[in-house]
This record gives sequence, C-alpha cells and structure tokens, in this order.
Amino acid sequence: MPPHHKRAFGLVDARFVKPALLGALTRLKPREQAKNPVMFVVFLGSLFTTALFFIGLAGTLDAPLSFIGATTVWLWFTVLFANFAEALAEGRSRAQAASLRAAKKSVVAKKLSAPRRDAGITLTTSTELRRGDVVLVEAGDIVPGDGTVLDGIASVDESAITGESAPVIRESGGDFSSVTGGTRVLSDWVVVAITANPGEAFLDRMIAMVEGARRQKTPNEIALTVLLVAMTLVFLLACATLYPFSLYAARAAGGAPTSLTVLVALLVCLIPTTIGGLLSAIGVAGMGRLMSANVIATSGRAIEAAGDVDVLLLDKTGTITLGNRQATRFLPAPGVSDAELANAAQLASLADETPEGRSIVVLAKERFNLRERQLEEMHAHFVPFTAQTRMSGVDVDGRQLRKGAADAIRQQVLEHGGAFPGEVGALVDAVAKQGSTPLVVSELASGRARVLGVVELKDIVKGGIRERFAELRRMGIRTVMVTGDNRLTAAAIAAEAGVDDFLAEATPEAKLALIRAHQAEGRLVAMTGDGTNDAPALAQADVAVAMNTGTQAAKEAGNMVDLDSSPTKLIEIVAIGKEMLMTRGALTTFSLANDIAKYFAILPAAFATTYPQLGALNVMALATPASAILSAVIFNALVIVALIPLALGGVRYRPDSAEKLLRRNLFVYGVGGLIVPFAGIKLIDLALVALGWA
Repeated sequence: MPPHHKRAFGLVDARFVKPALLGALTRLKPREQAKNPVMFVVFLGSLFTTALFFIGLAGTLDAPLSFIGATTVWLWFTVLFANFAEALAEGRSRAQAASLRAAKKSVVAKKLSAPRRDAGITLTTSTELRRGDVVLVEAGDIVPGDGTVLDGIASVDESAITGESAPVIRESGGDFSSVTGGTRVLSDWVVVAITANPGEAFLDRMIAMVEGARRQKTPNEIALTVLLVAMTLVFLLACATLYPFSLYAARAAGGAPTSLTVLVALLVCLIPTTIGGLLSAIGVAGMGRLMSANVIATSGRAIEAAGDVDVLLLDKTGTITLGNRQATRFLPAPGVSDAELANAAQLASLADETPEGRSIVVLAKERFNLRERQLEEMHAHFVPFTAQTRMSGVDVDGRQLRKGAADAIRQQVLEHGGAFPGEVGALVDAVAKQGSTPLVVSELASGRARVLGVVELKDIVKGGIRERFAELRRMGIRTVMVTGDNRLTAAAIAAEAGVDDFLAEATPEAKLALIRAHQAEGRLVAMTGDGTNDAPALAQADVAVAMNTGTQAAKEAGNMVDLDSSPTKLIEIVAIGKEMLMTRGALTTFSLANDIAKYFAILPAAFATTYPQLGALNVMALATPASAILSAVIFNALVIVALIPLALGGVRYRPDSAEKLLRRNLFVYGVGGLIVPFAGIKLIDLALVALGWA
C-alpha cells in the first residue's frame, strides 16, 4: 500500500494497546460475550471453574485446588486475549475514523436565496443546512456540506479527506462537479446545491463504516460462524456425556472419575477457540486495511466479494492509458523533410495549451532542438481550435500553418487549389489502424496550399500495466477494457496493454448488458466509474468502486469510494479482499489442525485415572496428567496472542492459481497447525516441571 497515506497505522501500535487492554475488560459483560458463541462457551467455562475454585476453598474439591486455580486463570486469559484482539482491531478502525472526524466540523455557510452568486446571502451554520439549500463557497471557505456545483469553478483542497496535498478542480457540469463537506476552496468560487442532510453526508457515512463496532458481519463470516457454532455444540455434547460415562467406568473399574475441571479444560481446548477468538478481529482489520488504502467500503459484503472477483472492467482513459494523447512521431509527406514538418507543427502548436499541443512542442524540441522561439518578434497570429473548423494553427511570415483532422485539412487544401497526396492518406490510415490519432499539418503560402505530413498522437499505455494484467490473469481474473473509442483503436490499445477483452464504443446500456452477461454465467464482476453515465453499471456490479472526484450519482451507486480517485486502485482492492478471505481460511485451518495435538495431550491425561492404559497415547511424554492438561490450556490461550499480528495484518496475497495458493496454505497452516502445538505444549510442560508447578 502507498506509504504516504496518513491512515496507515501499525499492526500493534502502542497508542492502541492501552485502550485495547481496557476494552478487553469491558467486553467481559455477558451480553458482549454472547455475540461470539465460541468464546461465550469459554466464558461460561471460566465462570464454572471459578465457582469450582471457590467451592474448593470451602473444602469440597473437584480436583487439587492449585490445579483448579491455574486452569481458571488461563481460561480467563483465553477470554481476555480474544477480547484484546477484537478491541485492538476496532481501536485501529476508530483511530482511522477519528482522523476523518477531525475534518467534520460546524462552519459558517453563506446560504443563497437563489442559485446565483449575486443572490442574497444569509449567514448560517453547516448543521442547519438541508438537502436542496444553495450556498456560496469562496476562496478560503470550508465547503459546509456535500453538494453539486451549480455555477463557477474553483481549486479545492481535499487533503483532509484523501490525505493528498495536490488540489483538484471542481466545476459545474460534467463528471467533476461533486464537492465534499469539510474540504477547503483555495481559489475562485462555486455555487453549491447541498445534496445531504446533517448526519447523512459522505463524511458521516465514512466515519460510520470504519467504526469497527458498527461493522456488520459478511455472509462468509456468518457461514463460518455457523460452522464454528456447530462444532462447538458437537464437542459440548460429547464432553457433557463423558462425565456420566466416567462415573460409570470408575465404579466398574475401581478408578477415579474424571473431574469437572478437566472436562471444562477438554471442552475449551477442543472447540475452535483460536479462529473463534480472532474471527471478528480479522473482519474489522480487513476493513481497516482497505481504509489505509484510502478506500471506503459502504458494504462489508463488497470487501468479501472483492476477494472472489472473476471479471474486472476497467476504463481505458486514466486507468490503462495516461489519459492524454501525446505526439510520438512526425511522418512527412513526399518531398518534405522531418525537420520541416516538425518546425511547422511546433509553430502551429505554440499557443495550443492542450496536452496534445504541448506534446508536439516538446517532441520537436527533443528531436530537432527547436527551442526558444521569440513569439513577439515573429508577430504571429494564432488561430484557436473550433468545433466548426476542427483545426488550429498560426499565421506567421506570410504563411498559414494549420493542424487538424485529416478530412478538415483535406477540405482546406482542396479549397485553395492544392492536392491531398495518396501517400498522406495511406499514412493517416496506417496511424489509425495502430490505435493512434493522425493529426495532419498543412501550409498555405503565396496562394499555394500543400500538405506537410502527419503527426501521430498516441494514447500512451501506462508503464507496467501489462505486467499487472498478467498478475490478474494468474489470479484467475479476466480483464475487460471499456472505452468509447472505435473498435480499431480499442483493439490496438487492448493488444498493447495485454487485457483479455475489450468493449468499444461503450454506452451505459452496453456496459450494463456486459456486466449482466458475465453475472448470468455465475461470475462476480468488479468495475470502476466516476460519471453519471457509469451509475447504472456501478449499481449492477458486485464490486463497484466510485471515484471520489466523480458525480454524486456514481458515489451513491457504488459500494466503495476511492478517496484517491485512482482507477487502478481496483487491483489493490481485489488483493485486499483475497487477503481477508485467505486469512480466515488460514487461521481456520490452523485452528482445526492444532486440535490433533491437544487430543494427544488431554485425552490420555483426562482419563488416566480411570483407564491407565491410555497412558500409551502420551506420545509427548508429558510429566503428569495435571501438567498435560494445564500445558494444553496455556498453549490454547497463548496461541491467540501469537496470531493477533497475522489476524490484523492478513495473510499476504501472491498472484497465483487457486490450486497453488491452497496447497501452500494447507502446508504452512495445516502442517504448521499440526507441528507447532506438539512443540508448544511440550515446552510449556517442561517449564511447569522446572518451576515445580506440575
């Protein structure tokens, strides 16, 4: 993730540890514990052994008092460590929310009586504004609420929201007319129509979403919780029936029955406490990592869906390409040199402030060292581009130099008695077939018109984008480029960028139809958008990332908002979604696998007094039945602490096939879940013996 984002907090930041420790204690309320069924069973077991300890103090012993006391302490630690993990994750989310809340303040608003700058102004506060009110925001003013620019143009500082220092332009009309409350106007002015009531603004929704306590569980998390509850019930029933069986077996064999303390310890160690204690923290931390990437998810389901995306729809301009066409080649007409064409093209572009015009000037400088033109001495008259003429240029030294669309230049040359060479027509066709834009340059001098050649304007594909699409392909994700270009241009850019498919001449209806077609095949579709015309497709997509610079309609249709307005952020979002799913899977695998070691530690010890023959299963050679049980309980508590950084940071995702990822995670967390408990329980047992506690 980009290192500059101000909301990227450390995994176990000291600022959050103390509040998390306090939160671990406040979560001991039964109502709070009941929200996590697995840990609720541990909580009840802790209360039960606590009662047994106090009964033992009165003289009625279920087991040695020191054993009951030690078991009780570590059962409470298990509950507290799980509470601590969740409190730590939510603390990080609240800190992220606090950084957003700092931008939310009541400010003075200049309410207008009519949607005009010269209308009457009434001073009020931002908290009193309602949807439909119109306000004037001038240089130095804080935007009092979310809205749409009705009139004017202004430079806006959105660093309080996005963390980015570069100002953005907001103006009426188009896809950059949306402003967010809490941002500051740096220059000029805008008339804004408020689009949200107090408490409903975008900033309010962002704060609510990153508050961990308000997070709703996702369907995948709910399904996993149901599985964990089912397993807990199975083990609960098994342990509950073991006590009467133990009493019967003790009478028949003449041994001692298994104590209730041991059965509680057995239950806690066998149920999936590791994943049960960390499950909520994983979900909260997943939303936190997304927020650290400057993305607000308005739906937990969307983050989960991001991890299962099959198809990625990406806009061409600004995502796959740089967004501005740039001059890349001078292609002269017969009888014209490269330098002559470059000189004329540069002269015709000196007053052209478009990215294309500036790139022609720069290319001529780089290729032919054409620099330091003295415009005042040239007495040049520049002709701006118009939609009617479709050309621009300059009149200088008795020459009329023009550059523009091929058919417009053809008509101009023919009207002045010149000819449009067939070779130039071939160059125009060749440039167009390559996906570039041909810009033809002409000269009219001494009543004679001629074509000087073609400048190739190319929509530059971003560096490294082909490799990123290759990564997505390895992830099993199909990439589709969406563009309004014709099929010829779209095909050329798609081939250069390395996307799997493209949609040319895209209309809102075409985008919507494409998404529905993929969904009908059972695929999950993700897309980005910023315009009102993207809203229908964003609403249909499973993962819809709206740009913060986009229209209000786009942001309301999406289930995520990218504060950086970076269209390529979708790739990062998919990776974060996969990390969250993989983290759940990895810790679930580890939790289930380490139960096997606990079987070998506790089961022989639990029934050793009734069936001494079970001592043959003590493969770890644990010192005594009491030390074996206590070692397993202590390991069960400590492993939660050890896995907190993994739960908060997530399992790192590597672009690879699902089969390879599954094999690697089964090996690391499955085999690791088998080996680590054997070693951990044995080391704890040795420590207990060395300290004389066993």
